[in-house]
Amino acid sequence: MTDKLASSALPELLASLPAWSLDPSATAISRRLEFADFNEAFAFMTRVALAAERRDHHPDWSNSYNVVDVTLRTHAQGGLTMKDIEMARFIERAAAGSGAA
Repeated sequence: MTDKLASSALPELLASLPAWSLDPSATAISRRLEFADFNEAFAFMTRVALAAERRDHHPDWSNSYNVVDVTLRTHAQGGLTMKDIEMARFIERAAAGSGAA
C-alpha cells in the first residue's frame, strides 16, 4: 500500500508539474488539457487508460469534445500518494506527445 504524502512534501513534488493544481484541501491534483479535436483527446485518454489499468490507479476525468479534465487522488488513502505524482508525470509525457495545450 502506498502512503499518503505529507503536505510538506507537496511543493517540491508539484514543482515539476506546474500545469497541475492542488485542491484547497491538498487531497487531489487536477489538470485541464486541450487537444486539436475529439479524436486527439480520445486517443490521449486511451493511452492514459491503458497505463492506468496496468498501474491499477485510475484517474477521475471527463471529456468534452477536445478538452479532458483530469483529477488524481488515491481514494484508499484519502489524499495524494506517489501513485498520483507518477500518474501525473505519465500524463504529462502522454500529453506532450499528443500536442495538448
